[in-house]
Amino acid sequence: MITEQIAVDILNKLEDPLLHKTLEETNGIVEVKVKEEKAHISVKIALAKTGTPEQLQLQTKIVDVLKEAGAATVGIRFTELPQEELEKHRASGNMPGEEPGGLLSPNSKTTFIAIASGKGGVGKSTVSVNLAVALARLGKKVGLVDADIYGFSVPDMMGIEERPVVRGKKIIPVERFGVKVISMAFFVEDNAPVIWRGPMLGKMLNNFFTEVEWGDLDYLLLDLPPGTGDVALDVHTMLPSCKEIIVTTPHPTAAFVAARAGAMALRTKHEIIGVIENMSYFESRLTGEKEYVFGRGGGEKLAEELQTEVLGKLPLQQPDWNEDDFAPSVYDETHKVGKIYREIAEKINQQLRK
Repeated sequence: MITEQIAVDILNKLEDPLLHKTLEETNGIVEVKVKEEKAHISVKIALAKTGTPEQLQLQTKIVDVLKEAGAATVGIRFTELPQEELEKHRASGNMPGEEPGGLLSPNSKTTFIAIASGKGGVGKSTVSVNLAVALARLGKKVGLVDADIYGFSVPDMMGIEERPVVRGKKIIPVERFGVKVISMAFFVEDNAPVIWRGPMLGKMLNNFFTEVEWGDLDYLLLDLPPGTGDVALDVHTMLPSCKEIIVTTPHPTAAFVAARAGAMALRTKHEIIGVIENMSYFESRLTGEKEYVFGRGGGEKLAEELQTEVLGKLPLQQPDWNEDDFAPSVYDETHKVGKIYREIAEKINQQLRK
C-alpha cells in the first residue's frame, strides 16, 4: 500500500525540467494526498515554468513511478514555484534565461554555425552532418537544421527513419548520434519535390527556429542550400550573429564560386570562422599514395581571399557502413576521416570558447 511518505520519497528524486534540480531541492512538492480505500493519490507539483512539453514528460513519469509503487489512479495538478524560490536559483546561476523567442532571443546562448558553399556537389551536407556529430562527440549539445529545403538530404545521410512528434504546440526533433535534427524531409511524402516560392520557404525556416523544442543547445548548425538564393538570404536576415563555414573543393573554379557565398556572409555581417576543403585528395589503401584528383590550392586561395583559415582538409573517401546501425554518410570516430572531423570540431570549439 502506498503512503504519503512513500510518495514524497519517490517524488523528491524527480527533477524540475527547467532547473535540472530535484523536487526536493526546489521544494516543488506542494501537496500529496492518498485515498487508501481507492488506492488513489493526488499530488500538486510546483515547477519553474508550467505549460511546457517537458511538463508533459514529467507528468507521464510521475504517473508511472507512483503506479509502480502501488497507486491505482493518480491525479496531478501543476503550479509555478514562488518568486522567492526562483530568485534563489537565479542567484546561484541555476535558472536559465527565459526571454521570449527561444533560440532567436537576444540572450540565447546557442551559437549558430551556417555551413555554406558557392555551388552544389562539393559535399557541404556531408560536412554539416559529420561536423555536428563530431561536436556532439565532444560532449556538446548540438542541433542540426537541414535548411537546404529544395535538396534536403540530412535524414537520409544520417540513417534517420522516424519522424518528429508534436507535444503541445512544439515539434520534438529527431535525435541521432547525439544530434537533434529537423529537416524538410520530415514534412513531405515519398520524396516529393518542394515547389514553393521564397516567402513560403522563409516561413518554414522561421518555424524550424521557433516551433521546434530544441532545449538547451551549445551549437545549432545549418546546412544551407548552395549559392546565394532566397533561403541563404533569409538565414542571414534572421540570424544576425551567425558564424559561417565555407565548404569548397581544391579546384580553383569551385573556390572562385565559393567566394561569392563568403562575400554574402561578410556583407550581412556574419563572421566567417573558416574554410573546409573537401575532396582534397584520394589516398590509395594499397600504397598510401595521395592523388590530387581535383587539383590543389583551392582551400588556401579561398581562405586568403576571405581573410580566414583552413580548418581542415578532407580526403575523397566513403565511410564504413554498418548494417546494424546504418548511416551512409557518418564516419565512425575511429575512422581516419572521423578523426579529421574531430580535429576540426576541436578547433571550432576552441575558437568559439565553448
